Amino acid sequence: MRVYINGEIREFSDTISLDQLIDDLELPATRLAIEVNRKVVRRADWVTTKLHDGDHIEIVHFVGGGVI
Repeated sequence: MRVYINGEIREFSDTISLDQLIDDLELPATRLAIEVNRKVVRRADWVTTKLHDGDHIEIVHFVGGGVI
């Protein structure tokens, strides 16, 4: 299965869910927003959201900051 993650092609041998993808990429689940095929997926739905061949995934990391 081939998917696009932030514009880069990644291949997987089997169907995976979003939460498995986050584990595979070794990303911290906190402070992430994920969009699949231009639709934002709620964190509560990551476990049940299965990825399919050709899906486009955008992962955004939130970074804290402010005025000192």
